[in-house]
Amino acid sequence: MNRTAPIAGIGVLAVAGLALAGCSGSTSPAAGDVTITYSNFISAGGNEKNLQAIVDAFEKENAGITVEVKTLPYADYFTALQTDLAGGTAADVFDIEFANYAAYQKSGVLAPLDGVDTSVYQTSLVDAYATDGTSYALPSSFSNVVLFYNADLFDAAGLAYPTADWTWADEKAAAEKLTDAGAGVWGDYQPISYHEFYKAVAQAGGQFLTADGKVGFNSPEGIAAATWLVGKSGTTMPTAEQGAGTPDFDSKLFADGKLAMWHSGIWMFGGLADAGISWDIAVEPGDTQHASALFSNAVGVSAGTKNKEAATKFAEFLTSSKTTVDTRLTAGWELPPIADQTALSAYLDITPPANRQAVFDSLEEVALAPSIGDGQAEMQDIVTEELTEAAAGRKTVEAALADAEKRITPLLG
Repeated sequence: MNRTAPIAGIGVLAVAGLALAGCSGSTSPAAGDVTITYSNFISAGGNEKNLQAIVDAFEKENAGITVEVKTLPYADYFTALQTDLAGGTAADVFDIEFANYAAYQKSGVLAPLDGVDTSVYQTSLVDAYATDGTSYALPSSFSNVVLFYNADLFDAAGLAYPTADWTWADEKAAAEKLTDAGAGVWGDYQPISYHEFYKAVAQAGGQFLTADGKVGFNSPEGIAAATWLVGKSGTTMPTAEQGAGTPDFDSKLFADGKLAMWHSGIWMFGGLADAGISWDIAVEPGDTQHASALFSNAVGVSAGTKNKEAATKFAEFLTSSKTTVDTRLTAGWELPPIADQTALSAYLDITPPANRQAVFDSLEEVALAPSIGDGQAEMQDIVTEELTEAAAGRKTVEAALADAEKRITPLLG
């Protein structure tokens, strides 16, 4: 699984905010018992049992509260959430991402979370989900993207493993030597998408958006980034026609031992625990500098819930309880957002991968996703569409970026 699916447009949330006044995601409790609903994408793809363990522990500690869980694939989740919000049928608690927090909060679909002890979370993360000093969502996890590599394939080719000193040139040289298309073995895989592009622009020393909010990617650095991505297609990684971009194509290819290097997130550690290959990770190579993608997820409580107290209590447990911390660290299921760094030290002792230090080393130089509010989904779609055209050879990289700039500029206000 990779986080490259387009996030559904959220312009209809203004309508949803009105609908919430008379609707909720669950029915009123009877005889002291409360049932709340939780809609998520965070456990999809291998962590469903881990989430259930957290839910079971919460229900054991909170007699009378039952949690009904609905899990959707990341690619489908935000479209479904948009529909639920517009119809006033959203779950009592639901997952969101940093990129769409501002739009949700502005639309009034998130309940203010008063009385929550936010000191247990990392300050930067809890601040990301607060507006005018009030929390409207609680950080549930953070993660980043690293370079996975198949040590068996590197050993067979007699190549040294990737290190934190690698550049794009080093990655390309290794990928070319490790690719055997005839045998179905590829040297590299990096999705040709918005999420990879904004990061690559930073790695090339450029800006996706300028400080004054204008398009910055139609630049020499942006051209270098786009060329880096689309140049892999059909040479060192599969084309779209060969399956690239379809759900779970990349994770299966890597787990099957057919992929030497893979740009993906640390949320894949748990799913690869039983893979029959020897693998490890390194900090992603850069061009002029390193810039790793940093993702943050959170949970919000629906403004229309009839069970706000129970929903808030579950949101707190889900994001900061010892059960959650222990479960996430043991499973390698992203990282909990807690402030207590000593509780995270055990993370480094869990294998595979052996080089978990790369997760924290990657945090030294990060690329945060640009966020423009209601036009976010359309901006992301435009970039991915234009890069896809370039990868297919229907446009030059220069033309694709120029067209993307023309289409995105009106969204920036």
